[in-house]
Amino acid sequence: MPGPVLVKQVPSAVQAHPSLWGNRRFLLLLSSYSISLFGNTFHSIALSLWVLQTTGSAKMIAIITIINLLLSSLLGSIGGTFADRVNRRTLMLITDLISCGLVVTLALAISLPSTSFIIVAILTGLTTISALFQSPAYQASITTVVGKEHLQKAVGLLNLSENICRTIGYSAGGIFVASFGAADAILFDGATFFLSFLLVLAVRSLPLPTQLNNVPKKERKFTQDLIDGIRYIWRYPFARAVMIMLPTLTLFFVPSLMLTQVMAVNVWDSTPFQFGLIEACIPLGYMIGSGLILLLGSKLKNRGFLIMTGLLCLGPLYLLLSFVTSAAIAIPIILVIGFMFSFCTLLINTILRLEVSEDIQGRVFGVLGSIMSVAPSIGLTAVSSLSDLFSPGPVMGSIGVLLLLFALSTITKLKVIRNYK
Repeated sequence: MPGPVLVKQVPSAVQAHPSLWGNRRFLLLLSSYSISLFGNTFHSIALSLWVLQTTGSAKMIAIITIINLLLSSLLGSIGGTFADRVNRRTLMLITDLISCGLVVTLALAISLPSTSFIIVAILTGLTTISALFQSPAYQASITTVVGKEHLQKAVGLLNLSENICRTIGYSAGGIFVASFGAADAILFDGATFFLSFLLVLAVRSLPLPTQLNNVPKKERKFTQDLIDGIRYIWRYPFARAVMIMLPTLTLFFVPSLMLTQVMAVNVWDSTPFQFGLIEACIPLGYMIGSGLILLLGSKLKNRGFLIMTGLLCLGPLYLLLSFVTSAAIAIPIILVIGFMFSFCTLLINTILRLEVSEDIQGRVFGVLGSIMSVAPSIGLTAVSSLSDLFSPGPVMGSIGVLLLLFALSTITKLKVIRNYK
């Protein structure tokens, strides 16, 4: 059977889509995504606290993290392939119900004093697997729901909502866990999955994606679809460029967040108030950038240039941060880093949806998720080891230099992104 045609999708007819605020499907999906993400922050805090209180070992948290990373790297592309083969709304509904059942079971399990850590790890792993099938289905549905004319604003809203939910969720989750306990916090996450199910159910139907070829899905083998997805990414220049750029950026960015916390305590002698501001600066800067992109909408031109500019600024900013000796000076620099990071990631995610055929977006996002789940752990392992051997300042400076070199290489080699209008 022939593989997919490796060309940019050109729809046969232009379909008019309502504005985002008048698009019932999009608003329901946005609400579903935001509510479940908000509940996940409660779950994350509660699970970490339970593991520490029960086992007294940070290694057990690391075990759960490693299990989730392994599952993500192994099953991301499989989940994405399923999202391209089945009805995406049905897949979201099923995974919401499965996640709800697993999370409620987990809440009941940790409420019992004799629950084994192995049971908790298994339930957490199964919940991760469910999410790996849901996420590509959701991400791949956005383009068909909002249309390419509203896609940039839609992605801006998604990223803005995600950062707001995470920022508020972790703060509220900590208060909730302290007031009601870990089991109730995880049970709250189960309730958000059920509410997410009801919201997706209210969507009623999703527009069908345009297919790359005319072979019916039922006649295509799963393994062939999986291979075709990987082949598409490898052969299509823009998808391949994104698979290089985003994971590498994450490889440097996530460890730098950890180093910032270390420097805040050991170098800048931050007060608790300053430490809280430092923690809020990255998401706040990201939200400002997302809001600006959202407001500009179609007026935003030369997006490839903006992506490269944001990427080029990150290295020098981290290099500058490595020489800073006070929290008062570090805070605005970190805020600008969050702002620049939004242009690197939000715009690239928007263009990825515009350039990749709707029928294969589940596989593309699945593979991207697999790679993105591995890159941070590699960076954190290397940076944490180096920060123990040397002071955090030089390590932060090294990240800045490497990011600058990567940006210069990207500008030179990844012309398909640089020249994007």
